[in-house]
Amino acid sequence: MAQQPPAVHHAGFHGRIGVARREITPPVGIYARCWAAARHDVAEGIHRPLTLTALALATAEDPTPHVLITLDACSWGAPEAEWGVRGEVIRRLGVDPARVIVALAHTHSGGPAFLSPSMDGFPGGEHAETFYHGIVQAAGEAAVAARDASIPATLEWEYGRCALAANRDLPLPAGYVCGYNPGIAADDTLLVGRVTDAEGRILATLVNYACHPTTLAWDNRLISPDFPGALRETVEGATAGVPCLYLQGNMGDLAPREQYQGDPALADRHGRRLGFAVLSVLEGMLPAASRLEYQGAQRSGTALGVWAAAPHVHPGELASLTFDLDLPLKDDFPRDEELERLQATTDDRVEAEKLRRKRTVRRWIGNGVSARLSGWVWRLGDALLVGLPTEPYSQLQVELRRRFPRHPVCALSLANGSIGYQPTAAMYGTDVYQVWQTPLARGNLELTLEECSRRFQELLEGEPARAETARGGSAGF
Repeated sequence: MAQQPPAVHHAGFHGRIGVARREITPPVGIYARCWAAARHDVAEGIHRPLTLTALALATAEDPTPHVLITLDACSWGAPEAEWGVRGEVIRRLGVDPARVIVALAHTHSGGPAFLSPSMDGFPGGEHAETFYHGIVQAAGEAAVAARDASIPATLEWEYGRCALAANRDLPLPAGYVCGYNPGIAADDTLLVGRVTDAEGRILATLVNYACHPTTLAWDNRLISPDFPGALRETVEGATAGVPCLYLQGNMGDLAPREQYQGDPALADRHGRRLGFAVLSVLEGMLPAASRLEYQGAQRSGTALGVWAAAPHVHPGELASLTFDLDLPLKDDFPRDEELERLQATTDDRVEAEKLRRKRTVRRWIGNGVSARLSGWVWRLGDALLVGLPTEPYSQLQVELRRRFPRHPVCALSLANGSIGYQPTAAMYGTDVYQVWQTPLARGNLELTLEECSRRFQELLEGEPARAETARGGSAGF
C-alpha cells in the first residue's frame, strides 16, 4: 500500500546571519593590463564599481562567526598579499583561520591582474599600495560590520540552470585555442542561496555559478567587475536592494560563448542573463523557513492531491575544517631562477607577460617538486561548501554534487589563494592553455576530488578530524 508522500523543503541553516558591503574601485590611471595582447597599460575610466561583500554566520550558542567574503578581483600577486587581507579579517574577528574564506570573483578588468601592495616599475603602479591597503581595510570593516549586523535568520538553497557558461577548450588542427567549443556540453548548474529574517524578508542572496568573467578583454580600458556587476544589479533591483554575493564556481574550463570584447554592454547582457536565471530560482522557492506537506485528496472531477506550506525549522549546525594535500608538480615546470633568466632575455611583450605570470605561480608553490594545496570545507546546516585556491575544471563540482545529492554543494574557486588551474587527467598530453599554465602534474584534480569527498563525509558524520564545530538547535530532514 502506498504511503503518504514525505514533506519537501529546501536544504538550509538557521542561526545568526549578517551581511555588509564596501566599495573597492581603484582609481583611474592604475595599472590595468591584465591581457598580454593589450596595447594599453592603465585604466582610462570606470564601467561599474568594484565591491567587497562579507557574509557572517553563527549559531545562537556561539556568536563567533564563520565569514565568507567575495570581492571583484582577478588573482593575488603573492601569498603575502592574500594573507594580508585574510589575516586582517582573522585578527579583527579573533577567529580560527578555518572560519574565514576570501574568494575572488575573478574579473579580468578590475585593475591589476595580480593584487599586490607593490607594483614598482609598472605604469600606474604608484596607485597599487593605496588600492591594496584599501582592500585590506574594506575586508576587515565589512567582516566586523557583518558580524555586528547578524540577527536570527535562515539560509536556504535551491538549484537552477543558466546557459551562460560554455566549454572553452576548442581543438583545432593547429592545436587548442581557449575559446567556445560548441561540441561539448558545459555544466550549467546554478546554486542560489536566500537569506531571510524571522518575518521572511530577504536579507541577502548568494549565487554560486561557474563561468570565467572574460567578456571584456584587451580592447577594454575600463575598470569593470565584468558580468557579476550587472548580475548583482539585476538581482538586487528585484530584492529591495539587499546584497547579492557572486561566488565563483569551478570554472577552469568554462566561459561565455561571446567574450574577449571591448564593449561593456556585452558584459551587462551576460550579467542580466544570469541575474534573470537567479530571479527565476528565487520566484520558485517555497516561502522562507517552510516545507510543503501533503494535505490529502480533494474530490472534484478526479481526486486532486493538495499540498500546502507549513513551518519548518532548519538545522543550526556550523562546522569547518581545513586540509592540506601534497600534490606533485610537472617535471618540466621551470624553477624561479630559470623563469627570471627567460624573462630578462625576451623583448617580446606577450612572452614577457606570460613569464611574469608563471613566476608568480612559482612563488606561490615554492621551488620544490611538490605543492601544498590547502582547502577549506564548511557544513552550513544541510549544505556543504568547499573553497580551493585554484581554478578547477567543472568536473570537480559536478562529481561532488553527484556524490552528495541530498546536500547542496557550494564549490568556490580562488578561495584563500590563486595557485593555478586543475585540469582533468584526460586533458594532460594536450596543448590546452590550462595544462601548460598549471604547475600541477596529471591527476591532481582527481586526488583533490577524493580529499574533498572524504572531508565532506567527516563533517556529515559529525566527527570531523581537526574540525571546529558549533551547534545550534537542529531538526532532521
